[in-house]
Amino acid sequence: QETDEEKRHKIASELLQTEKAYVSRLDLLDGVFYSRLLEEANRGSFPAEVINKIFSNISSINAFHSKFLLPELEKRMQEWTTTPRIGDILQKLAPFLKMYGEYVKNFDNAMELVKTWTERSPQFKFIIQDIQKEKVCGNLTLQHHMLEPVQRIPRYEMLLKDYLRKLPQDSLDWKDAEKSLEIISTAASHSNSAIRKMENLKKLLEIYEMLGEEEDIVNPSNELIKEGQILKLAARNTSAQERYLFLFNNMLLYCVPKFSLVGSKFSVRTRVGIDGMKIIETHNEEYPHTFQVSGKERTLELQASSEQDKEEWIKALQNTIEAFQQRNETFRNAIAKEYEDMPVEVSNAELGKRAPRWIRDNEVTMCMKCKEPFNALTRRRHHCRACGHVVCWKCSDYKAHLEYDGNKLNKVCKDCYHVIIGCTDSEEKKKKGILEIESAEVSGNSVICSFLQYMEKSKPWQKAWCVIPKQEALVLYMYGAPQDVKALATIPLLGYAVDDTPRSADLPHSFKLTQSKSVHSFAADNEELKQKWLKVIHLAVKGETPECQNELQVNLEEQPESSKTFEC
Repeated sequence: QETDEEKRHKIASELLQTEKAYVSRLDLLDGVFYSRLLEEANRGSFPAEVINKIFSNISSINAFHSKFLLPELEKRMQEWTTTPRIGDILQKLAPFLKMYGEYVKNFDNAMELVKTWTERSPQFKFIIQDIQKEKVCGNLTLQHHMLEPVQRIPRYEMLLKDYLRKLPQDSLDWKDAEKSLEIISTAASHSNSAIRKMENLKKLLEIYEMLGEEEDIVNPSNELIKEGQILKLAARNTSAQERYLFLFNNMLLYCVPKFSLVGSKFSVRTRVGIDGMKIIETHNEEYPHTFQVSGKERTLELQASSEQDKEEWIKALQNTIEAFQQRNETFRNAIAKEYEDMPVEVSNAELGKRAPRWIRDNEVTMCMKCKEPFNALTRRRHHCRACGHVVCWKCSDYKAHLEYDGNKLNKVCKDCYHVIIGCTDSEEKKKKGILEIESAEVSGNSVICSFLQYMEKSKPWQKAWCVIPKQEALVLYMYGAPQDVKALATIPLLGYAVDDTPRSADLPHSFKLTQSKSVHSFAADNEELKQKWLKVIHLAVKGETPECQNELQVNLEEQPESSKTFEC
């Protein structure tokens, strides 16, 4: 059995060996990745500033370990018989931990920059992939190697704790080792936080791929709380359908499983925001373990696999709602406190006449209008030139003449735009044009909506999301998808002739609308859906609307998977 002295020697030897391996990784980051990317940046392929921001102070960290700490450890191991201690050496490491603080603090930004420039610059991507093929990389990505300095400090902490357990308290090395552990443990907590963020980012990337790379979820501010299978009870007949939930700190993704030969794949049916969400425990004799998720976007009645599973989901959802509300309250209080002594915001009467005070970028994490979180890729920060608020591109896609700027056209938010030009939301919709009405807007308040196959004259058949809104029950809107913000086409149905004869045996559930030279052919997935559409269209072509539109509302949960994507 090993003595404590032999164990201490073994720990010191492990420290030396892991330090050698660590220095070789630092050389790879500093001498290969950093050097080659900087060399290419100096040729003008991409900004050198970006490369410096990615690698932060890696050169300083490398110099310290390769020129000081590693030589000191090598020398100490050679003198171990006369000087069996490492606490005094590691205590010298303490003043240099500030370098790690800077690296760890920059880590999230560095990861985002690597992702951005890999997508933006082919040359940047080529150099990284070329280096990653080299044997020295060990089939690991640049991001994995960049995590090494973040992981190193917790490694020192672990070895020191083990060393102290084997060290007598009367040892000459006790005070140095104990002081070193105290300082290193503080730094390790910051590193562990960065490691958790990196692991969360990896998980987000995995989910991003599972969702077909269509949902914008890869953002350091997003955190996965819980995921798992669930059953959804249909609104009409309470039949249970298999679904999958991803719960994040700011939203719930309600998904439908997709057939896949490789790994799990899902399509997002609805994104429900945590803001305003309520959880209600329901009781259904036929279907036990049920609960209801009620959000601004949608209400879902769900069935868990067991009572325990139900309680876990309810607890996770309620905790997430509480944490979200607490963050928002803290954010509001902080903003209120900071600005209580400052001049009030520009009043509606002064909008455009007086220059506003701009809210600083780092004072907000989400759009001040729609509350969606900002990120560096798809939802960047913009300032409204009228009120000074920080908003996303969707909420700032307006321009108005501002008196304080010589009546020049300036980018403003939607609210300020309406105040300055003096028009309401409804008036604005009229000005946008008939095709620019969003699909979700009309689908959520429609007489009927579903996917149909569509063909105009002799053009190829294509799948279209078709909607007849309650407000315009004589007009058929066609979209490419249920969430599209602009219609592909509209058909005013009044005066059209309806022919419900199938076009061919291949399309048994088809029908045709004709008027003069206009011919529009449609095909439903089944006869029941076809008849529902014909019932509404027969009224519309005569200028009539359904007496009871709710009865004609299509319950898409009853449709086969192939014909539904959105519930009206």
